[in-house]
Amino acid sequence: MLRQLSQPSRFARLLASTASSAILLLALCSCQTSGPSDITGSLGEKTEISRSADPRRDLETYQDKFRANPKDPDAALHYGKALRDTGQRSQAVAVLEQATIANPGNKALLAGYGRALADNGNSQAAFDVLSRAHSPDNPDWRILSVQGTALDKLGKHEEARNYYASALKIVPDEPSVLSNLGLSYMLTRDLPNAEQTLRRAYANPRADARVRQNLALVVGLQGRFVEAETIAKGDLPADEAAANVAYLREMLSRKDNPRSGARTVPVAALNRPD
Repeated sequence: MLRQLSQPSRFARLLASTASSAILLLALCSCQTSGPSDITGSLGEKTEISRSADPRRDLETYQDKFRANPKDPDAALHYGKALRDTGQRSQAVAVLEQATIANPGNKALLAGYGRALADNGNSQAAFDVLSRAHSPDNPDWRILSVQGTALDKLGKHEEARNYYASALKIVPDEPSVLSNLGLSYMLTRDLPNAEQTLRRAYANPRADARVRQNLALVVGLQGRFVEAETIAKGDLPADEAAANVAYLREMLSRKDNPRSGARTVPVAALNRPD
């Protein structure tokens, strides 16, 4: 029997959560930075601060700065990011909503607020706010990709793919966007297109582990279990690879597997826009 880690990898946690709920998670789903890509492209350096190695320390630091001046957009962005990174999603929404009210024209704040809404499952509100974070004459591919993931969660898959296509016109072959597009195809059971798109993302040297994870899931959903396990293992340490494979097997054996004709398609996660 494959040994599972006491604290399983992100892939294992994503698969376990997906198997139990069989619904779309956008936890995107970075997208392309480490720590789901919940979901899915990242809002990136243009619109959001980078991930910290110690979000709990940041939480303490920026909580004090935010409380000293709640209207400071920089403090609000950092504090909101630290709240999200420590799982306090609704608090992040409240902090960034307050900051955007005080700074209505700040597009970085709007992007951060939209990201927090998406992270908290408020997909329609996230889409609406993110629409105000950039303009047609100055589009941001990262925001377009996150808007696509929000639309996928709302069941508007064709519309979502238009947003991914717009993002890919700006950054062709961007793996985070391609990964989101592949998962969009998975949601509608178009597994061949999902696999083709995820393989295209996987071939990019900048693809992160989540692209491999999503590809393994799509391959497994088509019944090619040995190949899926090989992809899932990748170059991971032996016990983490074993945990990944164990969870992959468990999820693919569930009755909500789309190969059995169930109504919903389980998804590891759209890349989260970190």
